[in-house]
Amino acid sequence: MKLRTPHFIGIGLLALGIVAVLVVQLTGIGRGGTPKFNLTVVDGVVGSEKAEFFEDPAVQDVFASHGYDVRVTKSGSWRMASLDGVTSNDFAFPASEIAAENIANTHGDAVVSTHKPFFSPLAIATFEPIMTLLETNGAASKDASGRWTLDMAAYLKLVEDDTRWNQLEGAAGSYNSPRSILITSTDIRTSNSAGMYLALSSYVLNNNSVVSSQAQASEHMDLLTKLFVSQGYSGSSSTAPFDDYLSQGMGAVPMVMIYEGQFLEEQLKENSRIQDGMVLAYPSPTIFSVHTGVTFSEEGQAVMQLLETDPELATLLAEHGFRPQGQNAAAFETFLQEEQLTSYPSTSEFVNIASEPSYEVQDAMLKRISEAYDISGAPPAVPEEEQPTDADPAATEEGNP
Repeated sequence: MKLRTPHFIGIGLLALGIVAVLVVQLTGIGRGGTPKFNLTVVDGVVGSEKAEFFEDPAVQDVFASHGYDVRVTKSGSWRMASLDGVTSNDFAFPASEIAAENIANTHGDAVVSTHKPFFSPLAIATFEPIMTLLETNGAASKDASGRWTLDMAAYLKLVEDDTRWNQLEGAAGSYNSPRSILITSTDIRTSNSAGMYLALSSYVLNNNSVVSSQAQASEHMDLLTKLFVSQGYSGSSSTAPFDDYLSQGMGAVPMVMIYEGQFLEEQLKENSRIQDGMVLAYPSPTIFSVHTGVTFSEEGQAVMQLLETDPELATLLAEHGFRPQGQNAAAFETFLQEEQLTSYPSTSEFVNIASEPSYEVQDAMLKRISEAYDISGAPPAVPEEEQPTDADPAATEEGNP
């Protein structure tokens, strides 16, 4: 058949269509609007509390401006060291120095560098009537600016005495619940935020001193174990109990241990689930969760260095509730002032801060509590699935979970 002009036009349009499809597939145009062409893919595994930060298109754009397409999966921080193939990532990014030390000790030969670009204080998502009730009973206080503080020593005494909410003075008019007074946390066998809660409680029980030996820890293991085993089922990541708090309310979840940034991040959402009466309280003392990146490649190291130095990323970190360290440390307080968020203290206002024990002591306490879970007949810890985020469309297309 002799080709005529209409045939050539048709062939040309078909060729253009094929080229267009290839461009879309190769550049990622149409998947979040950020071209991926000619970017270096950097894979990381992060604690779930940081997933929304890395998924933020504005964050991805900043990384892209430096030549990187950063893709992350999620894992409980304490479990990262034992993840299959963790060092095949460019970086692992748990939520504490202890968890990072565990990774570095386990995979020392593969580690390129460690970084501490930001931190978040541990806090308690709760309700105004709960804090008022505890204030009446000497376990909480409210300062002139309206910020609530939970006295950890008084709280631990209530737990030790098996106190029920309806046994507190004034409970009949506010929270007449027969449930035991207990802060909800994540599963300590997998999650960092529960580990920080353990470190904080052990510090308070040891007369506001770091537990420096397993012998010292043994003196308090009964109560420390009770804080977690008495909760029954616990979620494996820091997002699970906070979601329960937001959706189930005061009756089911009167207090939940979270990172400060989780509350702030939720508060700033357009369709925030923070309702009237929901408040953030700070334990006294509190403890800082220092998010510590462990890198396994030069590309992973470059991403961590950007988090430490790039002013745009520092501002975005503040918008997600994280407090940058180093040269951009002022970004968080600048953000609070711009948003007129007066319920969050400046970093300098924290004066009563607990310290973490050594990895060896923390690990020994975790093993003792895990043994208690086994004896109780509780099911094994359920690791958080390593779900690819929206920032990793290619993985989804390939059928990965």
